[in-house]
Amino acid sequence: MSTSAHNSNTTDEAVRAELNRLRDSIDNIDAAVIHMLAERFKCTQQVGHLKAAHKMPPADPAREARQIARLRSLAESAKLDPAFAEKFLNFIIAEVIRHHETIARA
Repeated sequence: MSTSAHNSNTTDEAVRAELNRLRDSIDNIDAAVIHMLAERFKCTQQVGHLKAAHKMPPADPAREARQIARLRSLAESAKLDPAFAEKFLNFIIAEVIRHHETIARA
């Protein structure tokens, strides 16, 4: 094998190893995100039951606005696009409200 071919194989192996290391970390982070979301939804389900028991509305626009502002600020500090953080939180809030509406109807 020529030296350049050997160096290319060594580089490819190093790149593959680094790619695998990074992907393993991504997989671990994804697992943590899923577990954190599961815990968050356990809490919001309890909030939904509490609201339903006390005839409170499923949505709380003032709380949602505070949460969005808070998450945008946290995103900026973390060097994450605040618009992405807001979209992500809005997606979660919509799901939570849907759960709360279902609980309220039950």
